[in-house]
Amino acid sequence: MQVVSISSLKGGVGKTSVTTGLASAALAAGIPTLVVDLDPHADASTALGVRPDEQLDIGRMLKSPRRARLADNVVPSGWVEHSNGGSSHGSSSGTAGSVLDVAIGSAYTGIYDRPDLGRRDLRRLSAVLAGAGDYELVLIDCPPSLNGLTRMAWSASDKVALVAEPGLFSVAGTERTMRAIQLFRQEFAPGLSPAGIVANRVRTGSSEHSFRLAEMQSMFGELLLTPHIPEQANWQQIQGAAHSVHHWPGDSAKNAAALFDTLLGNLMGTGATGELAAAGMVRNRSQR
Repeated sequence: MQVVSISSLKGGVGKTSVTTGLASAALAAGIPTLVVDLDPHADASTALGVRPDEQLDIGRMLKSPRRARLADNVVPSGWVEHSNGGSSHGSSSGTAGSVLDVAIGSAYTGIYDRPDLGRRDLRRLSAVLAGAGDYELVLIDCPPSLNGLTRMAWSASDKVALVAEPGLFSVAGTERTMRAIQLFRQEFAPGLSPAGIVANRVRTGSSEHSFRLAEMQSMFGELLLTPHIPEQANWQQIQGAAHSVHHWPGDSAKNAAALFDTLLGNLMGTGATGELAAAGMVRNRSQR
């Protein structure tokens, strides 16, 4: 199981869109996946089309992590119904090709989004995820801050993927976040590594974006992942309809789906074999 935090210390760069795009690619590839919606706004839960019943949200699981019973409280994404032709298999006990579960986000998690969490509190999410053994991939959608929730996510993760727009403030924020990851590794999580940087909402005709992408390549080198994700006019519509990009009609969505297939492979550092190869994924040879 790989646990990957999707992070940005600047809001509005499309962090949740990248999380859901990667989740869509994982579902299409048949990778049993859990999305942990750690952002108090819970946008990922909305986009993933969850319909909770009596399940605990992630905030309440964090309150009593050793009694959380994660398997009983995850909710299958509504996307699974589309991928199975209208037949949902439920949560992680279903067939491998149908598993995309969600630990539901809520405003309750905000009580932990403080800068002063101690080591014990930072381990809360790790304790909850101890019950996530049936998944091959866990994606954590972090809030856009370096307070308690993001640090809790990093403590539980193997890798951190940073999302940035090719703009001045976003690039500067990404540099600060890279330094923050290094300091966090030294003090709390020696096994944590940067998975790379996803350039999102790229406008191919923009000279400013071209300049900033070149700047990011110079600053971050091999950590700047490919492909870059272009700005997509209908992304709000796709998310508002609670559909995966892989099941949205039209060439634009088809092209975006292919980009996320490749990006997931590069993010995970997987070879062109097995289940990931079926989705057209290749190894990012520059991945550290």
